[in-house]
Amino acid sequence: MELFSVKQGKEYAILTDEVNKAWSGMTTKQYKRYKSLKKESLRDNMANTELVLNMLAEVSTTEISRNENPKGLNESKHVAKRGGNIAGNARKDLENPWGRKVISKHNSNDPNLLDE
Repeated sequence: MELFSVKQGKEYAILTDEVNKAWSGMTTKQYKRYKSLKKESLRDNMANTELVLNMLAEVSTTEISRNENPKGLNESKHVAKRGGNIAGNARKDLENPWGRKVISKHNSNDPNLLDE
């Protein structure tokens, strides 16, 4: 899935961090540190609900970007935040009735990863 059209390298990392911060409250680096990951893939270490919310953030951001065709990094950051906020709101809506946080410290070394 192409999150941001024609964005590469550092800009892509900045925009990915904006999406992650908006839905999870953490940058990619903070999220990896929270899960005690070093070089491992963050996605490969997400529980099912985390992964679904991450995908919702990506799909939302992609669709907003396609509809609005942002120009430059600042407009793209705004789109990234809005797309991530959609998943962030869904995360909060799940956490309230569940009575627990969606984001867990579990990683692929933990047999309970997919049970969260």
